[in-house]
Amino acid sequence: MLLFAVLASPLGVLAYDVYREVLMPGTVFGADPGEEIVRYMGEWAIRLLMATLAVSPASRLFKRPQWVRFRRMFGLFAFAYAVLHFVGYLGMLAGFDFGAVVDDFAKRPYITVGIAALVMLVPLAATSTRGWQRRLRANWRRLHRLVYVIGVLACIHLWWLSKAGFGEAVLYTAILILLLGERTVRMRVRIAAKAR
Repeated sequence: MLLFAVLASPLGVLAYDVYREVLMPGTVFGADPGEEIVRYMGEWAIRLLMATLAVSPASRLFKRPQWVRFRRMFGLFAFAYAVLHFVGYLGMLAGFDFGAVVDDFAKRPYITVGIAALVMLVPLAATSTRGWQRRLRANWRRLHRLVYVIGVLACIHLWWLSKAGFGEAVLYTAILILLLGERTVRMRVRIAAKAR
């Protein structure tokens, strides 16, 4: 319950900021509130995506296998923030004008990459329960490896989107490389152990 509250708290902060913005326009979100809100949701989506990927390595590193049970909640919140990021883009930046969205696909490839990542998140969120884990068996693990592809797409989306600087893109890419590296090393160790 505490983790749920912590992961939902950015929405509370945003709601308070929107309230302040309504009272004093321009003081919280600047000249383009829509863009700031969409960016804020996107930031939390990628943060929680990286946190989701980090749960298993952290549980192994600190010898806390019980931490793995929190991975699902991190993943579902990452998905929720990604959906809000996309809905924010549709409503506040594209004005629910699907002609403008199609136009954006052609002119801004980072939008296409972002939507591809979101579409891939859908089956992961839908099959995140233990029931689906039992039904899909080994295929569940294979399906959920898509999260690494999603991580790569999210980083590409951020790189192409960055205007003011690449600090965040570098940070999240470095985190992803570290997490993918840990997974690769672990797989090689496991293969070598089986070959003996």
